[in-house]
Amino acid sequence: MLQFPRWKVVLILLVVIGGVAYALPNVFPSKTMADVPDWLPHKQVNLGLDLQGGAHLLYEIDEKQLVDDWLKTLRGETRSALRDDRIGYTNLQANPKTKSVSVRIRDNSDFDKAVSALKELSVPIDTSGFGMSGERNISVQGGENRTVTLTITDAGLTQRINGAIESSIETIRRRIDAFGTSEPSIQRQGRDRILVQFPGIQDVQRLKGLINETGKLDFQMVDPSANPQEVEASKRPPAGSILTYSADDAKIPYVLKDDVLVSGENLVDAQPGFDGRTGEPIVSFRFDSTGAKRFARATQENVGLPFAIVLDGKVISAPRIQEPILGGSGQISGNFTVEEANDLAILLRSGALPAKLTPIEERTVGASLGADSIASGKRAAVIAVIAVAVFMVLAYGLFGLFADLALLLNAILIFAALSLIGATLTLPGIAGIVLVIGISVDSNVLIFERIREEVRAGKSPLAAIDAGYSRAMATIIDSNVTTLISTLVLFWLGSGPVRGFAVTLCIGILCSMFTAVTFSRMIVAFWLRWTRPQVVPI
Repeated sequence: MLQFPRWKVVLILLVVIGGVAYALPNVFPSKTMADVPDWLPHKQVNLGLDLQGGAHLLYEIDEKQLVDDWLKTLRGETRSALRDDRIGYTNLQANPKTKSVSVRIRDNSDFDKAVSALKELSVPIDTSGFGMSGERNISVQGGENRTVTLTITDAGLTQRINGAIESSIETIRRRIDAFGTSEPSIQRQGRDRILVQFPGIQDVQRLKGLINETGKLDFQMVDPSANPQEVEASKRPPAGSILTYSADDAKIPYVLKDDVLVSGENLVDAQPGFDGRTGEPIVSFRFDSTGAKRFARATQENVGLPFAIVLDGKVISAPRIQEPILGGSGQISGNFTVEEANDLAILLRSGALPAKLTPIEERTVGASLGADSIASGKRAAVIAVIAVAVFMVLAYGLFGLFADLALLLNAILIFAALSLIGATLTLPGIAGIVLVIGISVDSNVLIFERIREEVRAGKSPLAAIDAGYSRAMATIIDSNVTTLISTLVLFWLGSGPVRGFAVTLCIGILCSMFTAVTFSRMIVAFWLRWTRPQVVPI
């Protein structure tokens, strides 16, 4: 147990040097590390919300809107399917209460054909994770009076919510990344909720506004035959048109054609900029090939007429088409500030949310509270280290000093690992580190007590130390593995602070096994080789 080949010594020293190199950036301020070359270790441990302040936001996806949008799409697909098969129909309508779309077939001879055609709209879904199950997203049933009903199933709705949650998380992440926030935490919580945490954020209101916007962009023609003021007074827009308002405080009414010329799904890029003539902030956009063709055709057919750029149901700009726009690109102007133009570009680039997100919980943690948490955590860690180090020296003398060196290396390796994997350190994480300080010396205590027993049995220093390490090894591995298993279960089933605690505890256990079993044993082996003691000072 006390023989160390040269390759093993070199490997241990490389681990120690690497740990010091990756932990060292945490000693310096962030501004200092920003100037360090990329090829040198420069990552620092990310501090969580409870340590550096920031915002804690919990959103709930609007299930009603999700269902309404699906029913609207399903109604359109039903219409297209029946028209493609030349099947006459009437009373095509959506019923949000029953989450269904119903249609009445005109000719009795077409009824079975219509049911078969509409069943093509229903697809099997994967509910088990191992392939397609027998469940489908839509149930298609024929009823009395030649009525066919397409109903959203519970499994289908769950699948749609899961997809909306995943899509929303990715959209929010793109928006936050473009905003410049570092290391946000975005994760699903429950069936239909998303937890978003922004450590260190300053402009919380601006970022909340950026997330709350659905970001659905449409290009629609303005109805030139309708007077917006008269329609606003009567609340009865012409058939095929809708009444909406401008996005600014003036709330100017607009009557728009219901048909969407081009949607934001066809956008491939949006960038803030300035108008070369007026110098005002604008947003330049560019369509994909499909969107470019639609936009070119729409502008060719409507030269001289106004069209509206609509974001989340509000008109942000309504320019007049002076000439056909054939290049597939354009610009949006609307008396923006520089910040508003930048935020709008971020919204358009990141894409629309599949449904509206409703904030149901908002918490803001001040930086001063985070600083108090850091100070308390540091104080607890320092007191724990000093107390353990003093106890080990008093209890085991020189061998206690060896254990303290291993303890110091253990702390260094923990911070090195956290920096390397980009983990976020939270207050429960600090508690995990403090706990690891006590756990890490348990292995040394087992070894040293075993050495004492061997010395009392009359063995020589070399034999006693060798037996102490070899016979305590199985117990050390068993105790650490069982703790590691429970820690992995905490990480698997837990969330938020529980996971932060589990991460630091898991890393600490792995590091303590290395420092106690390998590093401290190497120190003892070299001490034996150099001093050749007659008595074990333990």
